[in-house]
Amino acid sequence: MSDACIITCAVSGAVADKQQCPAIPYTPEEYAKEVRRARDAGASMVHIHAREPNGAPTVAAEHYRAITQAILAETPDIVINFSTGWVGLPMAERVAHITDLRPEIGALNMGSMNYAKYSAKRKGFVFNFVFENSFDDIIFLLRRMQEAGVKPECECFDVGHVESAAPLADLGVLPSPIQFSLIHGVLGGISATTRNLAHMASVVPAGSTWGVIAISRDQWWMVGAAAALGGNVRVGFEDNFYLPSGEMAGSNGELVERAAQIVELQGRTVADPAEAREILSLPAVPDRSGLLGSPS
Repeated sequence: MSDACIITCAVSGAVADKQQCPAIPYTPEEYAKEVRRARDAGASMVHIHAREPNGAPTVAAEHYRAITQAILAETPDIVINFSTGWVGLPMAERVAHITDLRPEIGALNMGSMNYAKYSAKRKGFVFNFVFENSFDDIIFLLRRMQEAGVKPECECFDVGHVESAAPLADLGVLPSPIQFSLIHGVLGGISATTRNLAHMASVVPAGSTWGVIAISRDQWWMVGAAAALGGNVRVGFEDNFYLPSGEMAGSNGELVERAAQIVELQGRTVADPAEAREILSLPAVPDRSGLLGSPS
């Protein structure tokens, strides 16, 4: 158990918009301000889904570059983490921004699942689809990340997703130490309870690192449980808009500030970016050449 806890801020996600939460960033300048607030509050890593300036989600490398350059101009020491999560795109397009720009970490999903949201009030599903991530697709993403020198972050929505890392490690496409994100609260995956988190964390391979991602206000007790169990934590508008009081946060920084307080109440310290890189076995000095280079 590391005393220092990494707080990741997922600043925007790809689904919610300003009508739902006015502080969600769209433009590079808005991303930069939100990440600065999050870093000041204790975040050491930022998880990025890119947006076009009008708010539309995108996987285009030029938008990832513009957003990341604005972030690094404001917050040069932050650990950069890009998403590969998308539905309906070929794998080559889902990973192209990572191979082109080479962030320090690339998130990838570790299995297929039903992915849904149900409304008891409406007696129906708000959305409902299959999020497909076959082993062949996962291996493709891992090989491309390996070629680019990007560390994978294995996003696991259920216990079986964690255990699916074993054959990938045996194939040599998932090098140790492995970083896992244990995701709770998505319908179709494991629910957000502290008992579920304790079990899921118990099957993480020895020598690996892990953190929790929990959806909606369930996030707050899951942050406390993860900190107590020795894991890292993620907060941000991708996962939850609301403070523990039920009030909507005015910035990602407010969410990170509450997470830092919870981490410290568990007797741990909040990792700075240098400590986060050490915990995650990343180079102490990141290669920013892809991120800061001119568009090709």
